[in-house]
Amino acid sequence: MTNTALFIFFGILMAIGVTGIIMIIGINHRVAMLEKSAGVQQSLIVKIQSILKSKSATNAVAEHAEMIYQDLLQNLIPILAALDIMPRNTSEHPLWRTLGGLIDEYAKNPFVMEKLRRAIKLDNEVKRNVYNYMNRADNLLKHLAESEPDGILTKTFINGLLGQSLTFFTQAYQLANTDNEDK
Repeated sequence: MTNTALFIFFGILMAIGVTGIIMIIGINHRVAMLEKSAGVQQSLIVKIQSILKSKSATNAVAEHAEMIYQDLLQNLIPILAALDIMPRNTSEHPLWRTLGGLIDEYAKNPFVMEKLRRAIKLDNEVKRNVYNYMNRADNLLKHLAESEPDGILTKTFINGLLGQSLTFFTQAYQLANTDNEDK
């Protein structure tokens, strides 16, 4: 073999080596891009799963809303009867009419808080119903807040009649229990 043939042979080997190195670098770059893309897709999948779980939880509340409303209403009826308060005369759901009647009456006559405090203090049935209502309403609001923290449904319930009534009952319940502790 002549020097020229050796030179060409080593040149071809060098070209094959450089081409191989360039191909390896290109493949490594593509693999890195695929890993990055897979990471982004994985985070999107996790986010989608979280949203779907949240929506599923909210849908479960919506599907079972009537049962939840009836449970809350069953505790409210004896309380309003003890306070001699009538529900609103509207076409709303009975729960919202009942809560609306209570909140409307309290807005007109703040003495309703004192009447409720006395009823809780003197009537164990009213006390039990107020306690049950507070627990169930609070659990519903917590569930909504966990499943859809910034959702319109959560804000509507917390800022609406349910949240207002929960605050009202909690204050009266605490006042009644404070009176019992003072004696």
